[in-house]
Amino acid sequence: MFYPILQFWQQLGHWARCQARSGLILGISLGAIAFFSFAPPATAGLAQGNAITDPAALLRYALPLDNPEVRKLQGHLEDIGDALRSKRWPVVESNIKSAGRSLTYGDSKILASVGGDRQPQAETLLNQLRNEIEQLQGAVEGRDKDAIWTLRRQALAQVSNLEALMVDQFPFAIPAEYAHLPQLKGRATVEIETTQGLLTVVVDGYSAPINAGNFVDLVQRGFYDGLPFFQNQDYIVQTGDPEGPEVGFIDPNTKTYRAIPLEILVKGEPQPIYEITLEDAGLYLADLALPFNAYGAMALARPSDDPNGGSSQFFFFLFDRELTPPGFNVLDGRYSVFGYVVEGQEVLRSLSGADQILKARVIQGAENLVQPS
Repeated sequence: MFYPILQFWQQLGHWARCQARSGLILGISLGAIAFFSFAPPATAGLAQGNAITDPAALLRYALPLDNPEVRKLQGHLEDIGDALRSKRWPVVESNIKSAGRSLTYGDSKILASVGGDRQPQAETLLNQLRNEIEQLQGAVEGRDKDAIWTLRRQALAQVSNLEALMVDQFPFAIPAEYAHLPQLKGRATVEIETTQGLLTVVVDGYSAPINAGNFVDLVQRGFYDGLPFFQNQDYIVQTGDPEGPEVGFIDPNTKTYRAIPLEILVKGEPQPIYEITLEDAGLYLADLALPFNAYGAMALARPSDDPNGGSSQFFFFLFDRELTPPGFNVLDGRYSVFGYVVEGQEVLRSLSGADQILKARVIQGAENLVQPS
């Protein structure tokens, strides 16, 4: 088995040095050290404002596109959520009106990022969004919270589809030294049937093509079918350890262990950073494309002393705002997140060491998997 979490005191020392070097703190009191020493390792993270914890939103923002108008539209719809929870009705109304203005005055700017052959589909989505905005305005007037949640979710799903139409090619060249590994050049949706029920996960090859490609390849091979879950920390559930002495996937063609490199994309960078933790790279508190903010973040497990020793084992992060404040925590930049659970969080919450994967299958995006030539 791999244990994806490093020893706590090593984490705390790294965390303290990171904060001091970044200029965000001047020191750590003995009282703080005493507190952290009794807490789970992930509490050593530093919360960063109102970090995004919705997996669907994280996936939207991780898409490689540059269209400020559609991001404004998305932001207005996303912001409805926090305002609605606290019943700040004027803020809800303002966000809905702003979303409507983006559709009225910014539609041509949105369409400018969509290829000509996909523009009719994009126009259909924009019309559907206009209709949903009108319905949202009516639901706000009636103070119908349930209807607002439903319509907001539907509108954001349409925004996701619209943004996906803006990505017409893979955004960067994957280094040649990884040509022997499967690569996911896009996204794929995987359904995982467990003894507790179904999980639906979206894996993101735009941000982690090697890690996502490895996972999708193993799913298609049936590698995970029948494998058990296990827990070695309270806030993760792990799987992917095959029967027998091996701890990862042995390629039947080469008869060797398939080692997968650490792969982390920092927002604003042209491609992921490989084979080194962000700490060791001197990047502290970097804003990641795929952070550990969401319940059900998926990441490659690895030996604690080898960032490039992962293979088939992966873990789900059981995010808890009380234990692991959103923003930055000690796992960010140390493990490769390659996707999120988008449906079935209640199933994930119920998994234990007595459960197993019955079957995993790719239900969308299999065509994005590129096998080694």
